Amino acid sequence: MNSIVSANDAPSMFLSQPELCELTNRVRRGSQATVLNSLGIEHRVRPDGSVLVLRAHVERLLGGGEQPARKSTTYQIDRSTL
Repeated sequence: MNSIVSANDAPSMFLSQPELCELTNRVRRGSQATVLNSLGIEHRVRPDGSVLVLRAHVERLLGGGEQPARKSTTYQIDRSTL
């Protein structure tokens, strides 16, 4: 069994057209852009009208990627003025 992963096996930097259709529930590019705007997902439109969305942005925004560890904050009451 070969454990070497080729570059073709890695996910693309951008969402594919089927992924965009699934995310937006729309097929037309203009409608996809409208849905992405309403969801607050940053995107760009190419000169040919196709929509580009960074995979990392969607994962970060929708919680699909790894979340950075949150710092725990401890609050203490300042009673010196009482």
